Amino acid sequence: MSFDQHSAGSPLSAAIAQRDSQTLDMVRRALRKRDVLLAYQPIVKSADASVVAFYEGLIRVLDDTGRIIPAKEFIETVEPREEGRMIDCLAVELGIKSLIQEPRLRLSINMSPRSIGHPLWELALERGLFRDPTVGERLIIEITESSALLMPDLVADFMARMQRRGISFALDDFGAGYTAFRHFRDFYFDIVKIDTSFARHIDVDSDNQVLMQALVSIAQQFDMFTVAEGVEAIEEAEYLAEAGIDCLQGYLFGVPAVAKPWELGRGPVQRSHFG
Repeated sequence: MSFDQHSAGSPLSAAIAQRDSQTLDMVRRALRKRDVLLAYQPIVKSADASVVAFYEGLIRVLDDTGRIIPAKEFIETVEPREEGRMIDCLAVELGIKSLIQEPRLRLSINMSPRSIGHPLWELALERGLFRDPTVGERLIIEITESSALLMPDLVADFMARMQRRGISFALDDFGAGYTAFRHFRDFYFDIVKIDTSFARHIDVDSDNQVLMQALVSIAQQFDMFTVAEGVEAIEEAEYLAEAGIDCLQGYLFGVPAVAKPWELGRGPVQRSHFG
């Protein structure tokens, strides 16, 4: 829908259209100038938070003033568009570059199922695998639960093809609202990242405790490595470790940072059993 069409409706529609238009302009400028980068957040072992299992590479763009803009500010607007495909291509290109530069690194990158089969995405992957055959076994692709279950056949076929190249897959935001357990037999995710909402205050929230235990049991049944997202308090981390969660992610252990942590003295990764 064009801006003019939105303007013909309510003032709210016009405001939303103007915001989306400004967001698209910002992203397009960043893509033209390749002002796109990754911010790295550690995922640590629950048994020993000093050990990094892997990092997540979160896409960022720079606006005209040089400010770093997180994905949550633009991804919803660009994801259905060609700009979303370019964002995914640059994310995998930047991720592979880091994997080649640091041979001990293991890194996860987010991807939209809309980018499956995109020639530039697969070209970036193939170039990386050609330069360093270990890239595949150290790359993790994260796909959100909601998008995976909306396109199950496409995602399952893509996963099977990529897993033959050694690439692992993480189911992101597990339990966020689209859970359909019957699909787990078809997907074969290696890692399940349990949505932030379940970790919040889990040490005192009995409802979250019950739900988390159910999600962990499901993941274990399908032999999936578990990560709890959004951990912000030591009490939450301690409870999750006792509950059987394998790894933890959240501000308690590190915020996403564009500086590469392994260049600042923090170890890249320790090999995990899913690798």
